[in-house]
Amino acid sequence: MKKSVSQRIKITKSGKILHRAMGLSHSRASKTGIQMGRKKRKRALSIHSYTVKKYL
Repeated sequence: MKKSVSQRIKITKSGKILHRAMGLSHSRASKTGIQMGRKKRKRALSIHSYTVKKYL
């Protein structure tokens, strides 16, 4: 298993691929609380799970 890929994504039961939003770890002073709240949610990738599963 590719550890770098498995730490960054999660495949749901229905096959969707979720990932963490960028820009959470630095430069937080210029972002509002609303922006940070939106970024804390997981986001879905627009590619299919079978293209990512080959890296797992």
